[in-house]
Amino acid sequence: MVSNKFFALVAGIGPGTGRSVALKFSEFYPVVLLARHPESYSDVVAQINKAGGRAIGISADATDEASLASAFETINKEFEGLQLVAAIYNVRPNSRPSRKPFLELNLEDLDVSLNGNVRGLFTFAQRTVPLLLKSVDSSPHPPTLIVTGATASIRGSKLWSVIAAGKSAGRILTQSLAREFGPAGVHVAHAIIDGGIDVPDAAHAANNDVTPDGKISPFAIAESYWNLHTQHKSAFTQEIDVRPFNEHF
Repeated sequence: MVSNKFFALVAGIGPGTGRSVALKFSEFYPVVLLARHPESYSDVVAQINKAGGRAIGISADATDEASLASAFETINKEFEGLQLVAAIYNVRPNSRPSRKPFLELNLEDLDVSLNGNVRGLFTFAQRTVPLLLKSVDSSPHPPTLIVTGATASIRGSKLWSVIAAGKSAGRILTQSLAREFGPAGVHVAHAIIDGGIDVPDAAHAANNDVTPDGKISPFAIAESYWNLHTQHKSAFTQEIDVRPFNEHF
């Protein structure tokens, strides 16, 4: 049964992880989907509402403080009286960060990665953490902030210098948030997605029956995120790593 007291927020909606996480959390909460463009969230919002859940989509850029503030004004109106209990930061940079030899990079390449992976997380956390703190005493599960990371969060590879700089900085920021707000009852967790993600077609948009062995099922990622949200406060996991069984690491 979908809650009439609490809601979840997913920033960064695409055909893989963001969509699957929104679908999973919508089984229990009304959900807000944030993305820069409506075509990223419109179909999954319709799917959730058609299935009997409650979802709204808002066009917003998490790296833009004014854009995010406007999004939260809309959330306050649409979900008046509901409390935030889960916030997922799954945002990619505005454009794909460059995978080029280091000496061919420029500061703009670096800024793209830092804006999406650090600046956006910073502004998103400043907006969501105060709301999560307000829900500590009333939420059935610990209020949760989850950040999607990648292999580059923990390892710099050839041609991945600016990507790794942004992803690793996001990981460290998440660690600091966990240490500051965990004692107050907010579960902050970082997820290292160590491998390629399968993107199912529309015919399999709510199932996990066609994932090839060598790719990560986005639905399995969503289950992992739900497990993080429902962990007891005596056993918070600050970081998980997810990879296919045949991935080398």
